[in-house]
Amino acid sequence: MDSIAWLIVDIVVALAVAIAMLTFFARRNSYRIAVFTAIYTIFYIAILILNQKSGGKIAFVALELLRFVTVFWIVTVVTVYRNDLKIFMSKIARKQSVKFGAYNSYNTTDEQLLIAATEIVKACQNMAKNDVGALIIIAPTEIPPHILDTGTTMDATISSGLLESIFSTKGPLHDGAVVVLGDRIISAGCFLPLSQEITLAKDLGTRHRAAIGITEESDVFAIVVSEETGIISVVQSGTIKRYMTPEKLLEEIKVIYRISAQPARKKKKKKKLI
Repeated sequence: MDSIAWLIVDIVVALAVAIAMLTFFARRNSYRIAVFTAIYTIFYIAILILNQKSGGKIAFVALELLRFVTVFWIVTVVTVYRNDLKIFMSKIARKQSVKFGAYNSYNTTDEQLLIAATEIVKACQNMAKNDVGALIIIAPTEIPPHILDTGTTMDATISSGLLESIFSTKGPLHDGAVVVLGDRIISAGCFLPLSQEITLAKDLGTRHRAAIGITEESDVFAIVVSEETGIISVVQSGTIKRYMTPEKLLEEIKVIYRISAQPARKKKKKKKLI
């Protein structure tokens, strides 16, 4: 390739990186950094063209310095926005796993899952009435190991009474999250990563931010009961839905459990009188 072709390649690469960074900063309302990135990119391309036109005789030192500054700038961005980049990579990995159908088997029937869902709804309703905060994580595909490691291992059938006792303020595990798989409580008192999203409503507390944070990086479903307001919310893929009624909450859990309708009960055969 001749020098002009290499120049075009350099410019295209620089523009592609700049556009990606501008989009990244714009979505996080970091407009000053976005403007700085745009100005720096224009200046870099101008020096690159000037150096290329002169056959490398002009602005050679400036171009080399700018390349070092570019590397420094990229490292700085990765360091400062590491949480956002981690979420982005987690979403890519999650989408790939879903694409190949890597789903966990519950080894439970639809009726057992429906009973578990009903018990969760009942517990959330009772805790909301009594101003008890709660954070329940339902893992439909997998359980992130780093979450389980922060809590206390359990292996118990889901019941409203057990959930309410775990989140009782007198209990040692009430501050953490309960992790559910199928109709079993796997772990309690788990600590979750908080969302770093700056556009979240100010009235959302730590539990809500933890629910949003874990669903941003993992393929899980979160239920939050607000201790202050008693509002029940659900979170999936970083998106929160508030003001859940018991009926709506049950439907949301059914979707996660893949229960389309209430299992039909077997009819008892009537004995014929002789």
